[in-house]
Amino acid sequence: MVKYFVTTAIDYTNSGPHIGHAYEKVLADVIVRYQRLTRGAENAFLLTGVDQHGQKVQQAARKQNIEPMQFAQQNTDQFLRLWDLLEIRKDGWAATTDPRHKHAVRKVLAALLEKDELYKAKYTGYYSVRQEQFLTDKDRDERGEFGPEWGEVAYIEEENWYFRLGKHKDWLKTYVEHHPEFVAPAFRHAELLNAIDRLSGDLCVSRPKERLSWGIEFPFDPDYVTYVWFDALLNYVTFAGYLAEPGSGLPDFNELWPCQAHVIGKDILIPAHGIYWPVMLHAMGFPDDQMPKLLVHGWWNMGGAKMSKSLGNVVDPFDVIQRYGTDALRYYLMRDIVTGQDADISLERLLVRYNTDLANDLGNLVNRTIN
Repeated sequence: MVKYFVTTAIDYTNSGPHIGHAYEKVLADVIVRYQRLTRGAENAFLLTGVDQHGQKVQQAARKQNIEPMQFAQQNTDQFLRLWDLLEIRKDGWAATTDPRHKHAVRKVLAALLEKDELYKAKYTGYYSVRQEQFLTDKDRDERGEFGPEWGEVAYIEEENWYFRLGKHKDWLKTYVEHHPEFVAPAFRHAELLNAIDRLSGDLCVSRPKERLSWGIEFPFDPDYVTYVWFDALLNYVTFAGYLAEPGSGLPDFNELWPCQAHVIGKDILIPAHGIYWPVMLHAMGFPDDQMPKLLVHGWWNMGGAKMSKSLGNVVDPFDVIQRYGTDALRYYLMRDIVTGQDADISLERLLVRYNTDLANDLGNLVNRTIN
């Protein structure tokens, strides 16, 4: 029997966890707990983890004058501590510095080169340091400028390895059109199709070591490391046992795949999970009936504005747990938002929910039952 396989996005370790991270993991945990109840404890599997590579981790570590691995591990420990406090019952743990993951990523790259899905070319243009990706004119706003979401934008010229993303555009559009269940909620389907229509060009999947050394080295070109998103997306299969060596301690891939729900935030649907990921799987040889499904959640905001450290409106999940307890936070995160939509977080509403729904309603039920 194939297990009900659920994953979360792996969290980037350039900083510690916030309330949005907590929401996503509780949502995935609740889904898997339900599946364990209905299918049996051994027939559901939750994978979560951390993304430890990339330019932002390297830069943040340099500012603290420590090694990238040490910096990434410090933040990894914070995530693990929060998941323990939130009682997240994970079955698998993905860390992209794991040698088993590195081995599989390098095998995927070698196989794609063999299939002529990769090529080397020179790029001249703009690069977003914050998003760690190359930009085109389509990324400019109506004023012809790169918006603040891109952060620092640099003009660079360098040679890199490219994945033939554009070659698979027609397949991707046809697949998404004929498989509306690929992404939920349903309103994301049209959004994704519109993004596919705008797709042009290929995906740069390498970074030269002279600019970024903190990553997985290319198996056939040691002067380069793997683009952080290409590396990170593969965690969903590598830690499910794809291309695993005998005795690796990883699950049997055939017992888990395909994934029933990649639980992700709306900000990483396009292009990463809705475009890059299915095309990567298709190029790797996965048939259409082995494509995963995406469950896209919204954001928790504060007063209608996205939470930001610079605005001073960030809610610390550790503080909330210390003040109200694990069950109160878990219940509130599931009760006060519609999956897929945004919502404003309110500790006042958390207290009301706690007193009204749990203390009063549930308390009365328990009292009547035992009396």
